Amino acid sequence: MAATKKLAASFTAAAVCAAVLSGCATGAHQATGLQKGAPGPKEALPAPAPGSAMRLIGDGSTAFTGHQPHLPRAERLKAGQKPPQFVVFSWDGAGEDSQKLFSHFREVAKQNNATMTYFLSGVYLLPEEKRDLYRPPQHSPGSSDIGFNDEQGIKDTVAQLRDAWLEGNEIGTHFNGHFCGKDGGVGEWSVADWKSEIGQARSFVKSWKTNSGMKNAAPLPFDYDKELIGARTPCLEGKENFRRAARDLGFRYDTSGINDQVWPRKKDGLWDLSMQLVPFPGHSYEQLTMDYNFMIKQSGTATQGDPDKQELWGDQLRDGLLQGFDRAYKGNRAPLIIGNHFESWNGGNYMRAVGETVHAVCNKPEVRCVSFRQLADWLDAQDPQTLDRLARLGVGDAPKQGWASFLSTSPAPAPKGVPGAPAVKQ
Repeated sequence: MAATKKLAASFTAAAVCAAVLSGCATGAHQATGLQKGAPGPKEALPAPAPGSAMRLIGDGSTAFTGHQPHLPRAERLKAGQKPPQFVVFSWDGAGEDSQKLFSHFREVAKQNNATMTYFLSGVYLLPEEKRDLYRPPQHSPGSSDIGFNDEQGIKDTVAQLRDAWLEGNEIGTHFNGHFCGKDGGVGEWSVADWKSEIGQARSFVKSWKTNSGMKNAAPLPFDYDKELIGARTPCLEGKENFRRAARDLGFRYDTSGINDQVWPRKKDGLWDLSMQLVPFPGHSYEQLTMDYNFMIKQSGTATQGDPDKQELWGDQLRDGLLQGFDRAYKGNRAPLIIGNHFESWNGGNYMRAVGETVHAVCNKPEVRCVSFRQLADWLDAQDPQTLDRLARLGVGDAPKQGWASFLSTSPAPAPKGVPGAPAVKQ
């Protein structure tokens, strides 16, 4: 990809802080994350419409091809049923470049019963020579802190987006120019600014064929106006005004905040699916579930730090994620939210760590590695009282009385005998 990646430089210190779908109905176990022994398919969503029924949208950059394949149908937990352990792996600024990490992690997902969320940067579908089409809020036309793309990069990225969606993955947005900090950074943007940025991100996806000149290329097989339901803001900044804009535009979730490992609630009408703080091996404090944040505490802004420590740093990320997973899996079952970048920082050891984490957790019983869309679908399907009970559980806290009693619709039977008296002989 020709885009000039300046993510490491553009992130600010403010951003560095200190899922089996229950009862899902689908016939594609590997792609959806359903495990052997999980509830069987009841009513699978229809496959995409045949090519002859495909309906092009606009200039043909996108198309309606029917329901997304391998998208499971969420069902409500039954009374007393233990919730699954959801894990969401997501990627900021998703694009395919010479590292081929997009295609690599698509394969990792398929091999480990997972689907993921890819947050596309819209400028990765805009060629350098058309950069002036981008009018970033509070910046001059054609500005971008992560550059633009070339024809090959656009072609490769579109191919990955197309296949990723057909495999059941989600295509979200990481917006466009990735502006952080002062002097026009996203933290200073108004609601109107955010609406402009979101509109342009959509337009670059919906017109990539015209902008790139590849008018005979195959379309992306989805309607992006309907596909786009969530995002993560650059550097985790500006989320308050973003949420207000996103709510007006029909988004369903935001993952731009920082949370403990507890069950999500809604903020400003959107599911707050923020990344979380997990143990940081070798330290007394916790760290955010993102490769960049681990890197900042390990090698600072140097994306290639001490070679003798790079393997250790990758292991710290992996082990921190696994400790956070175990804490939830054996505790409150809060969804684990993980965010990363397609970058070979510190010798590629963070990418190794993420791959090892996917393999370690996504094949366990009662675990569902899903996209944000699938998690939001499941949350929307639940009884609000059930979600309220789950949200009251603290970090790592399993119900003392057991899941069957905790999520039962009727009170648990009273214990035999008088409280405080000797146990009754059976």
